[in-house]
Amino acid sequence: MKVVEEPNTFGLNNPFLPQTSRLQPKRDPSPVSGPEHLLRLSGTCFSLVESTYKYEFCPFHNVTQHEQTFRWNAYSGILGIWHEWEIANYTFAGMWMRDGDSCGSRSRQTKVALTCGKNHRLAQVSEPSTCVYSLMFETPLVCHPHAMLVYPVLPKALQQRWDEVEQDLVDELITPQGHAKRLRALFEEAGYLRAPEDSDPTWQEGLSQGRKFETLESCSQAHKELAKEVRRLQTLLSQQGISPAKDAGTSSPKHLGQVALTHKPTAQLHGDPARLGNTL
Repeated sequence: MKVVEEPNTFGLNNPFLPQTSRLQPKRDPSPVSGPEHLLRLSGTCFSLVESTYKYEFCPFHNVTQHEQTFRWNAYSGILGIWHEWEIANYTFAGMWMRDGDSCGSRSRQTKVALTCGKNHRLAQVSEPSTCVYSLMFETPLVCHPHAMLVYPVLPKALQQRWDEVEQDLVDELITPQGHAKRLRALFEEAGYLRAPEDSDPTWQEGLSQGRKFETLESCSQAHKELAKEVRRLQTLLSQQGISPAKDAGTSSPKHLGQVALTHKPTAQLHGDPARLGNTL
């Protein structure tokens, strides 16, 4: 893989040091994927000097950082290795570089946002949180309003499957959570996202672990179980001479078991679902 190292004669980049002392990536980058017109960026690198650091961004490879000083232990490190796309609103919203050098109990990672510009250039680098970096890369390749849509890039077979998923949502055969889960599986199959088991678990900390329902049937079953539990608890309270509705100043809990599941009718979808992202 390509790991760009700053060729100074000091610190960790000293060319006279053994190779084992130089930058060592934890793994190979993920396969190149995404919009075809961006694939030409693979094999190129772009740099930006901010303060005393030089940053190197190699699309579909990695991001590195090099301290531009004459200190004997000048810092150089890998801020992330190409991992997957971030997909939001049915568009390729950014590139995630993960599994960089260790940072305490986790690994450094970088999100690269691609914005319209006259030339290819690394425009900005920041560190919004500890060991999580943000890069802004300008390129004319993303200036067209449809340049980053996911749907047109998919193979025909996956486009047809996406159409079926959208129709299932319209027909209320799946819930919004099931819709999101199926789309993620589709994007993983296309190679745009990595399966969770292929990822560093530390960057997933804090994700919601709440219960989600893929189908209306599973949601209805869970509702019945909760209603049954409410009735059981109500019976126990009644046996103790306790009136929860009166003591709590709320409406009687018996009504909780009688709530019907309702869904707002959804209009029939027409056209390319990738172009309907803002309306979903």
